[in-house]
Amino acid sequence: MTSTPRMSRGRVVFIGAGPGDPGLLTTRGLQVLADADVVVYDRYVAPLLRLARHDAERIEVGAPAEGATAQDAIAMLVADKARDGLLVARLKWGDPFLFGSGAKEALFMHEQGLNFEVVPGVPVAFGSAYAGVPLSYPGGQDALVLLRGHEATREDAPDVHWSALASLDGTIVAFASAIQAATILRKLVAAGRPATHSAALIYDATLVSQRAVTDTVAGLLSRLEADGADTSSALLVIGDVAGLRDHLRWFDERPLFGRRIVVTRSRERARDLSDLLEGLGAQALEVPTFRLQPADDPEALERAVASVQQFQWVVCESANSAHRFLKVLLTGQRDLRALGGVRVAAVGPSTADQFRAVGLVPDAVIPEVGAEATCEALASGGPMADLRVLVIRPDHERPEREHDGLAAELRRRGAHVQDVVAYRTEPEAPESAAAQELYRQLLEGRVDAVTFLSPTAVQHFVALIGPEQAADLLNTTVVATIGPVTAAAAQALGVTAPVVATTFTVEGLVEVLVKTLHT
Repeated sequence: MTSTPRMSRGRVVFIGAGPGDPGLLTTRGLQVLADADVVVYDRYVAPLLRLARHDAERIEVGAPAEGATAQDAIAMLVADKARDGLLVARLKWGDPFLFGSGAKEALFMHEQGLNFEVVPGVPVAFGSAYAGVPLSYPGGQDALVLLRGHEATREDAPDVHWSALASLDGTIVAFASAIQAATILRKLVAAGRPATHSAALIYDATLVSQRAVTDTVAGLLSRLEADGADTSSALLVIGDVAGLRDHLRWFDERPLFGRRIVVTRSRERARDLSDLLEGLGAQALEVPTFRLQPADDPEALERAVASVQQFQWVVCESANSAHRFLKVLLTGQRDLRALGGVRVAAVGPSTADQFRAVGLVPDAVIPEVGAEATCEALASGGPMADLRVLVIRPDHERPEREHDGLAAELRRRGAHVQDVVAYRTEPEAPESAAAQELYRQLLEGRVDAVTFLSPTAVQHFVALIGPEQAADLLNTTVVATIGPVTAAAAQALGVTAPVVATTFTVEGLVEVLVKTLHT
C-alpha cells in the first residue's frame, strides 16, 4: 500500500463535517483532516477529532455561528496559523457555505492573500433522512425551502415573506431553537398555512441520542408552548413528508440504538469494536483501560526474528504482538518465506486475523488467552519434549507472569522457549478525564454495558476505577466478556453475572450484547 502524500502547507481548508454522524464526513474531508497540522473546529463537531492526526493542534472556537466580534477573531486566528506555514483544517458543522460563517471566513482568507479550499459537507437539514423523513417525495413537494434558524445569533424568526412561504406547496426546513421553532410555526399559521399539515421536530439528528416527534403544525406548536423551559434546538420539518416517518424510520430501529456501551480496549485496537457497535445504533464510549508502550528491550524482537528458522513454533499472544512480529519479519528483503517450516500459533481470533491479512493461515488458533489451552494446541502437533518455541507477547507488568505464564508452562512440559516481549501495557491514569467521566456515568447509571476482551483489560479496569468501587459499579450494568477466561477474571473481581460470547470474537461479543440488551 502506498502512503498518501502530504498536502501543501500554509493554507486553509474549510471542511463540512455534516450534521453530526462522523461517518457522513466526505472522503476528501477525511483526507485533509488526517493530514492537518491544526484543526479549528465548531463545538458541535468535536466527535470528529478522533479522525485528526494525533499530534495535530486542536482549537475549539464555539458554536457554528458566533457573534460578529468573535467571528472576526476566529478568522484572524485561522489566518495566522496558515501564515505560519501550517495546513489548517477549519472544521464546520454541516456545510461550510450554507447559513454558517464559512463564506465570510473564506472571504477573509482571500483578502489576506491566503490559499484556501472548500470541502462541501452534508447539510444539517439532510440529516432528516436518519429520522425517516425525506425532504421531497415523487409526485408532490416540488419546492424545498431552507430557513436560517439557530445558525443566526438572534433568537427571533428569519425575515421572510411569510404569506408567500405559507402558500408554497413544498417542504420547509429550519434548524431552530425552541423559541424560533414556535415563532416560525405561529407565523406560518397566521399567514395561512393549514394548522393540520404534518410537521416533525428531530433532535440530535444522525446521532445515537436522536429523538423525533411528529404531529400536526398545531400539535407541535402546543408541545413547544407547553415546554417553555426547553432550550434545546432541533431540525424542524414542515410538510407532508413528515407523515412518512412511521414507514421510513430505520436509524432508531436498530437493535442497540441509544445504548451506551463502554469499550475498554487500547486506543490502537478499539476502533473495530466501536464500529460494529455504532453500526447497530449504540454509542461506543471508548475508555481505554491501558496504553501501549515500547518494550524495555525493543531490539529483542528483531534479534529473535533474525533467527526465526531455528524455532518449530512461533506463538503470538495478542493481535499487537502479531502486528509487531510481522512488521519486523517483513522489513527489508525478507518475506513470509523466512518462516520456512516454522509453525505459527495465534492466541485469539484477532491475532489470527493479523496473519491472515498478509496471506498466512495460522497452524493453530487458540480461542482465548490461557497457557493450558495454548500448550495443548502445540502438543497436538507432536511431543513437547525439546520443542523449540518462540513466544511473542505483551508485558502486562504482572509479577506472577514469571511462574504462571505460557513460557513457564511450556518449559515445565519440556520445551525450549525464548520469551520475547513485543510491547508493554500501562494502566491509564485514574485522574484522566476519560476515567473520571466513566466513573461518573457508571455512578449515575448511564452505562448500559461494559465490554472486556481480555483478563488484562479487567485488571487494568480495577486500577483505573479503584478496587473498592470497580465491582460495585460493574454490578450495576451488563458486563460482556469475550470468553470464559475473561469472564473468570471479572468474577474474581466480584462481578456476579458476566455474559460470555458464544464465539470468542469481537463479532461474538457484539452478538451477545444484542441478545442481552435488545428489547
